[in-house]
Amino acid sequence: MYDGIVQDLIDEFGRLPGIGPKSAQRIAFHILQTPNFDVSHLSQLLGEVREKVRFCEVCGNVTEQDRCSICRDTRRHATLICVVEDAKDVAAIERTREFKGLYHVLGGAISPIAGVGPDDLRIAQLMQRLADGTVQEVILATNPNLEGEATATYLSRLLTTLEIRVTRLASGLPVGGDLEYADEVTLGRAFEGRRIV
Repeated sequence: MYDGIVQDLIDEFGRLPGIGPKSAQRIAFHILQTPNFDVSHLSQLLGEVREKVRFCEVCGNVTEQDRCSICRDTRRHATLICVVEDAKDVAAIERTREFKGLYHVLGGAISPIAGVGPDDLRIAQLMQRLADGTVQEVILATNPNLEGEATATYLSRLLTTLEIRVTRLASGLPVGGDLEYADEVTLGRAFEGRRIV
């Protein structure tokens, strides 16, 4: 649509997850039309991220050191591990300020269609972490979609061989939502997860 390098820039932004053609075009034109936009700083940051950021050797979260800040924090409860799909899920849970345990990042979810099986995830590392008997509860916090449910089911079956409590995050109706707009699965989960008030 555009000539040369402008279209190349739009195409490159469009390759990022969650960025469609219109968003890619908006980002590109924002950079072009904002005289004080520091492109060199952005370029430097991207290079540093590639150079310095890695995955925590214990949990798989993103970090600039061998171990992430959560794994290094001695105030966290080592008896409790929350299993998530991706590092961004750690950030989402941390924003709630409710969870005081440790994490384990799988690096994805089981998805036969995408060719992702249990061996492609950090499940073996999870089992190694659980082997010493310190952990008393594993919270399965995979996404409430087909792949996340398959992963949670696989892990719950695998973990029944250990004497560890295995729980799953509750799911159901969002705060502020209307029943008439809830899909059948969400409404069904809300009924399953109901509690005494």
